[in-house]
Amino acid sequence: MLAELKKSMLFLGMTETEINECLKKSGAKVVEYKKGDIIFHQKEEPLKLMMLIEGTVVIGNNSSDGRRSVVATFNQTGELFGEVFVFLNKKSYDHYAQATVQARILQIPKAFIYNAEGRNDTYYTKMIANVLSILAHKAYFLNQRLQVMACATLRQKLAKILLQNASVGGEVRLGMNREALADFLNVARPSLSRELMKMQEDGLLRIEKKNIYINKLEELENLL
Repeated sequence: MLAELKKSMLFLGMTETEINECLKKSGAKVVEYKKGDIIFHQKEEPLKLMMLIEGTVVIGNNSSDGRRSVVATFNQTGELFGEVFVFLNKKSYDHYAQATVQARILQIPKAFIYNAEGRNDTYYTKMIANVLSILAHKAYFLNQRLQVMACATLRQKLAKILLQNASVGGEVRLGMNREALADFLNVARPSLSRELMKMQEDGLLRIEKKNIYINKLEELENLL
């Protein structure tokens, strides 16, 4: 498990000794969940920092009429979920978390993170710095998404996200597949594919298998 933890942002820059010490002193534990198990319930008090080690977890809402809606999916080792509620000191989660396949979750007590008095441990300082970095990355991601979702049309949204993720040479590195992109933009995948093909036909971009390249940067910018 240490090899998996060392790759995560939460334990970035920490030695195996520091990670072991952090886990021991914090009282962290790894909890296994079966498919369909609820990891935390809506309205439950946030008492632990959750990190995915293995599996897939969905975050969702239960509406007053009994309908459930998924607001986020986590399937990468090292991803934190539900941490906003821990650090906001909220009394309860606004969402629930559920394992969609067998999953393993590292749970670190909230009390360990907040009890900094008298601490000068290197591992603690590194972990807190990593937590701040994770929160900053997520805030930046949300800001980028807000800019995209503020666009009026699907073509404008695509232009915005392609420009946000384009390299100097015009290659676009989205870090997500077509299905994830459709979820990100809150559109049906066929609608997304049709618009991308139209943009290619208009000469704005070219698609080579899973890769996207911008052909006409200025025209794409003029869409915004």
